Amino acid sequence: MMKIFFISASLSMALSVIFGAFGAHALKEKLSPEMLLVFETAVRYQVYHSIGLFIVTFFIHLFPNANFNLVAWFFIFGILIFSGSLYILSITNIRWFGAITPVGGLFFIFGWLLLAWKTYKFIL
Repeated sequence: MMKIFFISASLSMALSVIFGAFGAHALKEKLSPEMLLVFETAVRYQVYHSIGLFIVTFFIHLFPNANFNLVAWFFIFGILIFSGSLYILSITNIRWFGAITPVGGLFFIFGWLLLAWKTYKFIL
């Protein structure tokens, strides 16, 4: 599993750079300022949680008995749902994609809370 999480984090960071550059150059003139801000929020949260996924992968390696796998899956699904829905919303302007975004946010929150709990229980 650790290999899958590390590769997922690496690919997600690469996509963050690609999407960030795409937003800054190709979409700057095509999107409204509001939708460009939405796109930038998607990129920013993807970066934050990709870094989080690297940290969790490191913890999985250091503390195999703590089973941080669910934290990693929460981050992956959060990236896909939160950032993915914002990317689609900003490019298509289909507003109902915004209703999906909070589900991804919940995955992020659950991931961070579970990371805190597992760190407290198994590491500290």
